[in-house]
Amino acid sequence: MRAIDLFSGLGGFSEGARLAGVRVVWAANHWASAVDTHRLNHSAAEHVCQDLHQADWTALPAHEIGLASPSCQGHSRARGTDKPRHDSARSTAWAVVSCAEVCRQKAWVIENVPEFLAWPLFPAWCAAMNALGYAIAAQIVDAADCGVPQNRRRAFVVATRTQSPLWLDIPRRAHVAAATIVTDAGAWSTTATKCENTRARIKNGRDAHGSRFLVAYYGNEKGGRSLARPIGTITTKDRYALVDGDRMKMLTADECRAFMAFRADYILPASSTLAKHMLGNAVCPPVARDVIAALLAAL
Repeated sequence: MRAIDLFSGLGGFSEGARLAGVRVVWAANHWASAVDTHRLNHSAAEHVCQDLHQADWTALPAHEIGLASPSCQGHSRARGTDKPRHDSARSTAWAVVSCAEVCRQKAWVIENVPEFLAWPLFPAWCAAMNALGYAIAAQIVDAADCGVPQNRRRAFVVATRTQSPLWLDIPRRAHVAAATIVTDAGAWSTTATKCENTRARIKNGRDAHGSRFLVAYYGNEKGGRSLARPIGTITTKDRYALVDGDRMKMLTADECRAFMAFRADYILPASSTLAKHMLGNAVCPPVARDVIAALLAAL
């Protein structure tokens, strides 16, 4: 099987496809840095850097499956004030419809945050895909259930040219503890931070988990997070710190790569900030692997 990867980003969907035995032949993104990084890790694919609303879909190589991770910033509750230009909220999901109209792929897998399913235009988007002959099924998958050391809930919309929607039988794997990933690498500082909220979280974490645990710098977690469970969602900017006694440090890019379950030799941008941003936007490869493998088994 051959696939294309729209909004390919760092390449988690492409990596998952590779693990499932699917060859990605074409990958595109509107952000040049992401395209350059994807090319380093998936050199056999043809790469395009452009706004996919303007793509010439007739020029794509032959393929059977479409993969897409449209921009989620307009849907995610975690958007906050972090709005870099290359991730501006746009109606990118419609590019899938225009591509499907021309190429009529056998199947599509679209990944996004769960809030995507509550997008006011989602019924219209589904109607457009239905008009092209696709049956739609949407499932919520937690990456931790695919063996990723991270709780990360994402929606996977499966569109197939079948009479009925295909509900995928995705295997449930054992959870992996954050303790297997964190290291002492990185820059340590004192837990006597100036931020009152962080100090409160650290105190609550100590009370609940002892001297070594994870703490979130923002979000809804009011205390620490045990290292015996998966970490919370890795985002596009520093979120989690490791606390060890009276010292603490932010996670390194290498640790974030491991928490996203990319292979250790997967090439990241040299800039830690850029690497973490791409990782926070990525699809976890084992999740993509399990979803694509389940799709192939169901077709």
